[in-house]
Amino acid sequence: MGRLPYFIAKRYFLAKHSKHAVGLLSKIAIGAVAVATFSLFLVLSGFTGLKDYALAFTNNFNSDLIVTPVTGKSFIYEGPQQKALQGLAEIEAIGRVVEDKVFLRYKNQARVATLRGIDSAYTLVAPVDTLVYTGAWFSPERPEVVPGYSVAADLALAARDFSNLIQISAPIPGTNIMAATSPDQVFRSEQVVASGIYEVNDQVNDRFVFSSIQTARYLFGWDNNQVSSLVVKTSTQDLEALKTQLSDVFDGAVMVKTRVEQNAALYRMLNSENLFTYLFISLIAAIAVFNLTGTLIMLVLEKKNNLRILFTLGQPLGDIKRTFFTTGLLMCAIGLALGLLLGVLVVLGQSSFGWVLITETLPYPVTLTWGNFFLVAATIFGLGMLASLLGAQRVTRRLLD
Repeated sequence: MGRLPYFIAKRYFLAKHSKHAVGLLSKIAIGAVAVATFSLFLVLSGFTGLKDYALAFTNNFNSDLIVTPVTGKSFIYEGPQQKALQGLAEIEAIGRVVEDKVFLRYKNQARVATLRGIDSAYTLVAPVDTLVYTGAWFSPERPEVVPGYSVAADLALAARDFSNLIQISAPIPGTNIMAATSPDQVFRSEQVVASGIYEVNDQVNDRFVFSSIQTARYLFGWDNNQVSSLVVKTSTQDLEALKTQLSDVFDGAVMVKTRVEQNAALYRMLNSENLFTYLFISLIAAIAVFNLTGTLIMLVLEKKNNLRILFTLGQPLGDIKRTFFTTGLLMCAIGLALGLLLGVLVVLGQSSFGWVLITETLPYPVTLTWGNFFLVAATIFGLGMLASLLGAQRVTRRLLD
């Protein structure tokens, strides 16, 4: 009799019901599971798309690894270290960075920003030159910079304004401001033009101005072997081992961070929002899925006389409960398959044709991932199992006596 509960469950699921309401409730329950599955899958795919869209700009700005000094603003990067890093097969490219605070003046506007001087290899590691939304990236041979959108807005400057140059000033280390008789004794200055303006996010746009590494070294008075940081592009997934190797090259005088560690707050925020969204939509899905419980209770009441006969003939109470539990799982499985199929089709259609637009030219980003697929399947099927179990508990000895 081991297979009898499953045979009866299939018959109950496929057969027409004597009470029209039970058959209608069964269809509604399957539809509710399908809608819950579709909604959860679509929301998670949409959030994943937004997350990937937001991180795409950050990934272009941040490198796989960044090497910074443990103390102070700079560290020495010269022959022995260069040769050691070039000997690591996991490293594809290394960019040098010279970075510090500067004072910017344009016409009657002024503000403080961080000047990030970079070498020609920097854009091989982090393609920030692709983030320019107006103008062009700077040329190392000319006195040009690329400010962020917020910096440009505060200074009210435009790209390629050769008639009004930007004055960049940096304090000369070790000078006595009180004893100075002219600004030239306290500040090194350079006049430049904004060749373009980049756009990443509000935090980055409001902070960094890019220039050539030569311009930054002149303003800060740094030597050629002195850098603020190194950005590294790697070809390995074992970043922890590579971090240890890089730290050993500099005798522990530097700290090495991965892309996630560089944006720890952003990743925490996105993961928290993803979790909250999943829990919120899962709660709504649970309400829909638990229609199965009511449907199974109605089915139990409809088949009460048949169940009494089976119980009298010797079928155990547990097997009868298993019959309705299996029926609930079949309903859940059909609804789950329909919801996932529809969800995959809609996500693929949005990715290919951009049916829903954020702006006139930007389609709403969605991403189809196996992680979301299996997460939704596990969530809905788990809720379905619980709802089916509760419905099957309506079969009691008192009902069958």
